[in-house]
Amino acid sequence: MNQSNSLSRPRHARARYIACVGMLTAVCYVVTLVCQLIPPVQGILSFDLKDAVAVIGAFIFGPIAGLALALLPSLLEFLTYSGTGPVGLLMNVLSTAAFVLPAAILYKRSKTRRTAVIGLLISIVFMTVVMLLWNYIVTPGYMEVPRDVVVSMLIPLFLPFNLAKGAANTILALILYKPVVGALRRAGLAPQ
Repeated sequence: MNQSNSLSRPRHARARYIACVGMLTAVCYVVTLVCQLIPPVQGILSFDLKDAVAVIGAFIFGPIAGLALALLPSLLEFLTYSGTGPVGLLMNVLSTAAFVLPAAILYKRSKTRRTAVIGLLISIVFMTVVMLLWNYIVTPGYMEVPRDVVVSMLIPLFLPFNLAKGAANTILALILYKPVVGALRRAGLAPQ
């Protein structure tokens, strides 16, 4: 009987983990729906705050959960209302993963507020660099515009947009982390 209980605990822990990642996926998706009310910048850049939810999930459950939270909400968005196609899906996943993973990996090593802040600042820079490169490489073919037009938009448009998006997600994550983790811990859904 004791052996049965020890075998069922990991199964319950795994079920809780999957349920929490699923719940956070749903929250990310709802946040993207609400953010659709914000008009796109220059008609092409969607401001989205789901990365704050994804990074909170990654801080609580680790970098693998962060990857899941980069992929799953973006996939739901792609399947339901996004008109950006597979390239938009890939850009969405890449942007969120580039924001979430550096902070999550750093935070996993040392779970302090200081590490979280440093990780999030690194994440802002990393995501911005990744998205500048991605826009330089992909946007000309995707939007059917000459590369020099895209290059002329990198610094005045893409750079401030990604820095602002990263900063907004960072501030929101820092504000919401304690209440979210506290609620999940009280519900027995997050590790202590």
